[in-house]
Amino acid sequence: MIEAAAVKQKTKLEFTLCHRMPERSFFYKGRQFPVCARCTGFYAGYVALPIFTFSIWEPSLLLVVLLMLPALVDGLSQAYMNRESTNWLRFITGLVAGTGAIAFAALLGKWIGQLILLIF
Repeated sequence: MIEAAAVKQKTKLEFTLCHRMPERSFFYKGRQFPVCARCTGFYAGYVALPIFTFSIWEPSLLLVVLLMLPALVDGLSQAYMNRESTNWLRFITGLVAGTGAIAFAALLGKWIGQLILLIF
């Protein structure tokens, strides 16, 4: 009986760190994306990981921080200045910030790897 109930239950992908507000999300064929426009950009930016992991491009730490600033400014100005952004602006700032975040993760990973090699 438990199995029958489990089969009827629809599997749903959920992301708890995203607000998933419909007015701040993209829709495709009438269905809402599982994350908001900014988070969609973040996840799309993570695709750049191989560029940084394989040293195709090694940005400076300053540039990495600058890449994350537009999303911070856009998000904070919406929250505290009564300003409404568009979904495409949210997506683009999220994309740039996601690229910066993944570049930071790659830089941090390389730094930790070099530290381990120095110790041993």
